[in-house]
Amino acid sequence: MTKSSSSSSSGGIEFAGVLTIVFVVLKLLEKIDWSWWWVLSPIWIGACLLVVVLIVLLILAVIFK
Repeated sequence: MTKSSSSSSSGGIEFAGVLTIVFVVLKLLEKIDWSWWWVLSPIWIGACLLVVVLIVLLILAVIFK
């Protein structure tokens, strides 16, 4: 008798992705009058935070080498 194992992975969109989609839809429907920089801000703010964290970790790795 063999057991079948199933694994599930969450392939969903994260909060920033959903927020970006909402902002884009609102912009295209002309419900908000924001620049595209702000409409796409959930993407670039998240990317900037990731870069800052990586720089801090790199600095800490060099200091405590």
